[in-house]
Amino acid sequence: MRFLMRMWGGLESAFWGLRGNRLRSLITIMGVAIGVASIVTLVSIGEGARLAVIRQFENLGTNIIQVESHHWVARLGIEDARDLESRVPTISAAMPVIQTTARLKWRRTIREDVPVLGVDENFPYIRSHPVTAGRFFSRLHVRERLRVCVLGYQLACGLFGGRDPLGQSLFIADQRFRVIGVLEPRGPGMAGGIDQTVVIPVTAAQRLTRSYKVDAIWAKAADRASVEPALVQIGRIFRRKFNIGDQLHPQLQTPPTAPVGAGSRQRLVVVEGEMDLKLRLPGSSGPILTATSLNELVRQADEANRVMILMLGGIASVSLLVGGLGIMNIMLVSVSERKREIGLRKALGATRADLMHQFLAEALLLSLLGTALGLGLGYASAEIVTRYGLESALTARASYAAVLAALVVGCTFGVYPAYLASGLPPAEALRNP
Repeated sequence: MRFLMRMWGGLESAFWGLRGNRLRSLITIMGVAIGVASIVTLVSIGEGARLAVIRQFENLGTNIIQVESHHWVARLGIEDARDLESRVPTISAAMPVIQTTARLKWRRTIREDVPVLGVDENFPYIRSHPVTAGRFFSRLHVRERLRVCVLGYQLACGLFGGRDPLGQSLFIADQRFRVIGVLEPRGPGMAGGIDQTVVIPVTAAQRLTRSYKVDAIWAKAADRASVEPALVQIGRIFRRKFNIGDQLHPQLQTPPTAPVGAGSRQRLVVVEGEMDLKLRLPGSSGPILTATSLNELVRQADEANRVMILMLGGIASVSLLVGGLGIMNIMLVSVSERKREIGLRKALGATRADLMHQFLAEALLLSLLGTALGLGLGYASAEIVTRYGLESALTARASYAAVLAALVVGCTFGVYPAYLASGLPPAEALRNP
């Protein structure tokens, strides 16, 4: 009880002490407020960027493994997707993927370099992306190489201008396709820009590109725990398929086009991590085949963004440190100007602890007022940033960290002036004019 009474008395004295120097106190409060607002704003921007990256990956689907070919040696085909689906029990579905761009024409409307995605009937399940109108193409469409297409939401809206796109015919690279569905919207830039993409059967995409190879295979594991076992088994399958090991790959001796190390005898090697697989040529600049878990990419992106958030918070803390120096400055000035008051209080029986409490309470009050103002400014700044196009996300942790940092800085920089004031001898303090 005595401690509380002493604290209350210290806060009351601090209030009247700060009120006597309003302008100086206001400037110090603003210094702390700017530091707190900087921390809240920058951490919110970093958190918003982190969540945006996570949403980007999650919109591609969950528990997905992407197998991509980067070299002619590791050609992938439609049969490889069917092979993975049948031989890997931890995979619930797999589909071949062809990615290209083409000229799109509907009546007099022409669009150049429109993204075209060739997939099979498993796309809505693997990518967790249903249609909002019409239907997705079936296995029969894929098997018979029928020229049908499903449009991304924004592409359908922009191309047809409010007309019903279902049943309409359009030309993709001078080949006629019939629109049978429209995908649900994902948002600008989300899911690899799927809202602006034309999705067609992979067999029709092969005819479009005049090639039987596919760019990638997307496989969906049964659950999160099945991702790593699936990657291990995928690695074994492709080791056998491309003769990875001590034996020479036969295609490396007679490549169909420009030889890779012509005349030399090269071997394929495998680099296998916890959540990815890379098949490489010795001495090559990159892998010829990769198998990557999107779950791991989400984790890595999340870790990288957390580091960025810490860096932004550290940069913003510099301005809070400047605010703490402002508190120390005003408290030292206050001590030098109030020596007579200090001496009188000590002569009337005030202890060293009483004077410490008074000046620490003044520093704490400056910090509290600056923190409250800084939180308001930080929230307002984050809202303004969001309205002007940058992603931001206010979190309780950022606010707690800013408040704690401000209070620690205020108390730390207030200790020395308080100690200095409490140690003044009464006679010396009263002798000062």
